Amino acid sequence: MTRILFGFLAILTGLFFTVATAQAQSPEDVVWVQIEAQPSLSEATARAREYAAQLEDVNGFSLGGGWYGIAVGPYRRADAEQVLRTYVRSRIVPRDSFIQLSQAFRQQFWPVGANVLNRGVLDAPSGVQTTTATPQTSPPETPNAEPEAPVIEPSDETLAEARRSERTLTAQERKDLQIALQWAGFYNAAIDGSYGRGTRSSMAAWQEANNFETTGVLTTLQRATLLKQYNSVLDGLGLKMVRDTSAGIEMMMPTAEVAFSHYEAPFAHYESSGDIGARVLLISQAGDQATLHGLYDIMQTLEIVPLNGPRERKSRSFELVGENGAIISQTRVSLENGEVKGFTLIWPAGDEERRRRVLAEMIKSFARIDGVLDPAAGSEAEQAIDLVSGLQVRQPKLSRSGFFIDSNGTVATTSEVVGSCSRLTVDGDTEAQVVAQDTSTGVALLRPDSPLAPLAVAAFNLTPPRLQSEVSVAGYSYEGVLSAATLTFGALADVRGLQGEENLKRLSLKAQQGDTGGPVFNASGNVIGMLMPKSDQGPQLPEDVSFALDASAIAQVADQAGVSLTAAAQTGAAAPRDLRIAAQGMTVLVSCWE
Repeated sequence: MTRILFGFLAILTGLFFTVATAQAQSPEDVVWVQIEAQPSLSEATARAREYAAQLEDVNGFSLGGGWYGIAVGPYRRADAEQVLRTYVRSRIVPRDSFIQLSQAFRQQFWPVGANVLNRGVLDAPSGVQTTTATPQTSPPETPNAEPEAPVIEPSDETLAEARRSERTLTAQERKDLQIALQWAGFYNAAIDGSYGRGTRSSMAAWQEANNFETTGVLTTLQRATLLKQYNSVLDGLGLKMVRDTSAGIEMMMPTAEVAFSHYEAPFAHYESSGDIGARVLLISQAGDQATLHGLYDIMQTLEIVPLNGPRERKSRSFELVGENGAIISQTRVSLENGEVKGFTLIWPAGDEERRRRVLAEMIKSFARIDGVLDPAAGSEAEQAIDLVSGLQVRQPKLSRSGFFIDSNGTVATTSEVVGSCSRLTVDGDTEAQVVAQDTSTGVALLRPDSPLAPLAVAAFNLTPPRLQSEVSVAGYSYEGVLSAATLTFGALADVRGLQGEENLKRLSLKAQQGDTGGPVFNASGNVIGMLMPKSDQGPQLPEDVSFALDASAIAQVADQAGVSLTAAAQTGAAAPRDLRIAAQGMTVLVSCWE
């Protein structure tokens, strides 16, 4: 049976509990007796049902982080403490049960449909003597009555024996106890193995909270109980040493949650095999500093390394942390003796305490053994341009086209691509910022964060083109699948939109979604407008009907942003090769990332 221990309370209440335990507590506080927690809803529901068969006032609540707690109450604090003592003494509930505050509980799952967090206190169950009982001035004596059991159970060692056994601890064992006390919310000083006043006070507070005699010196049994509490968060994860001779790595892994899947150099894939959804990658390849730094760059393009999070690259190692609303991944890699080795732990967001503890065990146990992964491992696996060694390359939320409108690298594009983005890039890796936008016309101007030197800049023709004249659109028709812009040819069908819009031109050409935002050229290679997105509202038009925003509308937004445009000078028909070179030189892929 997996039980919630007092130390786990620190995960849920953090600093609040540390402060609260230092303040005076009123016997009239409304509290609960938390008796157990389970890492899955089904297990918690089954246990709540079992407790409800023998106890009154049983409730179940979500604790967050994938844990579900079972508690009885709510009672006045004085009554709850007596309930706790009675139930523990009678072995009805685990010894590590404790007093809990309502703030630690979230949504109620047991009884089904109940919501008792805000109700008033209950009287203690029958059979539990509490301070609310009516006092008697002359209580009758009961012959041969059994004396009431003491509140505090006897220690396994005397104070002197506890001090002697404590002196046999190693420096690391003394630090481990401070770490466990800190994790449980009772200690906030340095982890130095020195047991001064602060450590003794935290030990006494822990003893009091766990119904031990308060001495400030932990007995052998109490030290074992504290460490069991500390390690309880790892229960059920199956932490075991895994030796992967192909990768040349040995390390502790949560074997109840991950299992070996396959090799695709330079990764050994250990995929999720449990309920949590964790994954582990072992990284192993021969190489030098260039290999290490190249791997650092590649890893940041993968979906398993979200954009947010600290990252650091040194001459012979790197560390990446990426997090979003779904996962947190941490990668540690180093170069030694011509071998690049490391690992990535991918863990679901919201379970930070277990993730940190598992990560610490993996870091502490990581060891290099002979050999590196065969570079041909996994060569028979299915290949795709959006996969790197079996890992999905991070894809943008939306990609459209744009084009350079001045020599400083300012890009004109459609406002469709800049909405709801955490980041914008030009040509995949250069980040850019919106410097001007006109949502009424659908124009947005971007300025790259890093200076760019465009191979070509749009030359604008503000003169109305002739009906049925040849036009072309440059764009990333397949949203970046191809490495360069493509040209799509057609004709100018009308100088106005379908509703008579003066700033729109109707085109007769089959443009793709990715072409949106790209430049529209006349036969001379001058820009006469920008391709607009097709509306998904109203009537669905034929495939060969597209619309271009007039160049004058783009010029107006550019003028307001202080961007000077180049006027068209080219006349006559441009050679197809010259038009293609100019179009590919000025057209860029604009991507919106979450």
